[in-house]
Amino acid sequence: MAPRGHHGSVRIEDVTPETMRPVRRSWLVQRWHDLAFLHWAVPPEVVAPFLPPGTEPDTLDGVAYVGLIGFRMVGLGLWRGPGLPYLGTFCETNVRLYSVDALGRRAVVFLSLDAARLIPVLTARLTLRLPYQWSKMRLDVSDGVARYTSRRRWPGPAAAEPEPTNAMAVRIGAPIEAPTPLEHFVTARWGLHTRAWGRTLHLPNEHPRWPLRRAELLELDDSLIPATGLPAMSGPPDSVLYSPGVPVTFGAPEPMR
Repeated sequence: MAPRGHHGSVRIEDVTPETMRPVRRSWLVQRWHDLAFLHWAVPPEVVAPFLPPGTEPDTLDGVAYVGLIGFRMVGLGLWRGPGLPYLGTFCETNVRLYSVDALGRRAVVFLSLDAARLIPVLTARLTLRLPYQWSKMRLDVSDGVARYTSRRRWPGPAAAEPEPTNAMAVRIGAPIEAPTPLEHFVTARWGLHTRAWGRTLHLPNEHPRWPLRRAELLELDDSLIPATGLPAMSGPPDSVLYSPGVPVTFGAPEPMR
């Protein structure tokens, strides 16, 4: 796919299904299993205020996307592993946006990450200021259907507001032999932007090409997206995908120059 354009005088990297910037030194390892990707198209100005300084909305044909992704984290560990056997495996559901920085690097920005293990939640909040939330969660895959549920435990909402929750189910379809530009755009991401300790950071990652499958949304009852401050998404998602998963390596955080 051709790059979107230029960020100032810097050429924005292509969207490619293979890792663009191999991680030179492993900082974290993990595996992502049984992923459901739901995405809605929104105007770029809707997401721009939520991105960290030094980044702007990444767009495809002038459109930005809001993602709701449910999956199972498996074997989270430091450096090259091995992953932690209990604390490193848990369900997670995140709300994310897509960014590009002044060096032309495309990445993900997380607005919330609900996870079912408290210690990883606390660690990520303290070290990288990532918006992890401790939630009661479940993921079941049977008879070709993946079901995800989440109810936030901590940090809680304001006294007058209910806990943010999510329930969604997708029917898993056939493998996708030739993903569309949109399907690559919302999955082929080789970095993370976040704001921590007064700086915008970039964390590179690498993993094999996504094995993507078609998916049909059977159920969706979500308040995680509006809990981030985004407007509630209207209508069905513009894209619904499933993947059995990939192993992932993250590099160390790099301050933006």
